[in-house]
Amino acid sequence: MNTLKKIKILFVVLVLPQFYISCKKDAAPEAKPLEISVVKVLQQDVRLESEFTGQTFGQSDIEINPRVDGVIESLNFKEGSMVTKGQVLYTIDPLPLQAKMHEAEGDLAEVQARVAKTKSDYDMMVPLAKMNAVSQRELIAAKSAYNAATASLQAANANLTNSKIELGYSTIVAPISGLIGISKVRVGDYVRPGAASVLNTVSDLGDVRVRFTMSEQEYLRIFREISKKDSSLKGAGKAISLILSDGSVYPEQGKISFADRQIDPTTGAVTFEAAFANPDRLIRPGQYVKINVVTDVRKNALLIPQRSVIEMQGIYQVFVLGNDNKVEMKMIQVGSSYKDSYIVTDGLTANDKVAMGGTSLLKSGSVVTPKIKDWAPGKAEN
Repeated sequence: MNTLKKIKILFVVLVLPQFYISCKKDAAPEAKPLEISVVKVLQQDVRLESEFTGQTFGQSDIEINPRVDGVIESLNFKEGSMVTKGQVLYTIDPLPLQAKMHEAEGDLAEVQARVAKTKSDYDMMVPLAKMNAVSQRELIAAKSAYNAATASLQAANANLTNSKIELGYSTIVAPISGLIGISKVRVGDYVRPGAASVLNTVSDLGDVRVRFTMSEQEYLRIFREISKKDSSLKGAGKAISLILSDGSVYPEQGKISFADRQIDPTTGAVTFEAAFANPDRLIRPGQYVKINVVTDVRKNALLIPQRSVIEMQGIYQVFVLGNDNKVEMKMIQVGSSYKDSYIVTDGLTANDKVAMGGTSLLKSGSVVTPKIKDWAPGKAEN
């Protein structure tokens, strides 16, 4: 055997086994099925809520207006504090009003003297007229003078009463118990009666009112639904939730008190008012809040998590777990949102299981290792 053949045989013996071993090492291992979270389609009654923007008011918000003109002499309260009904809030300089009352008292005394004189003259004329000592004309004149004096007396009494009332208005008291705001006037300011002359406002915060508007179309739909016999919306207006500006849910539930008598022709909306208890006085007048009102009830609705839905150009799809742990993509129709889920109107049944998704490796026809998860709308996965 020549040297060349020996080299070839040695190459085959040494190199080929190594090449075979290397090829075995480079062969890709068989891929394991993806582990995918899977949830069951829920079937339950769903109470759908609509959100409206509202503004808060006190149970009573009473504006304090002066009823006489004059200079503010004193402020007798702490701004932003609680006041009680009848508590003195402001005093207006009473001296001009006292002078007016004293003048009325003087006028009354003068009229009373005139009444006494004219009555005396008339009483003296009566027997003289019977004896024809005075003419009937003189008797009638005496009687007229007495009647005129009596009428003047009534006017003088009314004038004195009015001046006393005005003097009483120089002391302004709280009309209700509640929280008083910041004063719009200070000591020394001149005030006068009128709707534009507001000194302050007192609010009763035991309960609060929230006013919100609803479109005419929504109002008509809800009214027709509630009017049906055995409507599932009956009583929905007695369980209203309120969302504060920081996103927190107010702990007290409210109820609708009334709706306005008319639909606003400029906005096409009707105004509603809801009442909420306010034991901690957390809510103040003037806040803007969100009102959630149950406006629809879906019986035996099918629910799936929103994160399991793939949406593209208005087309909604989900991966449905089938036999042999194989997932298939299905097109579905979704309705309203409910918390963090969708109501499915077509494409799924209550027995289906859908993949939560969350990976781009999931394809239609993929075999997966399902991991069943418990879930409920609005709650984190367990």
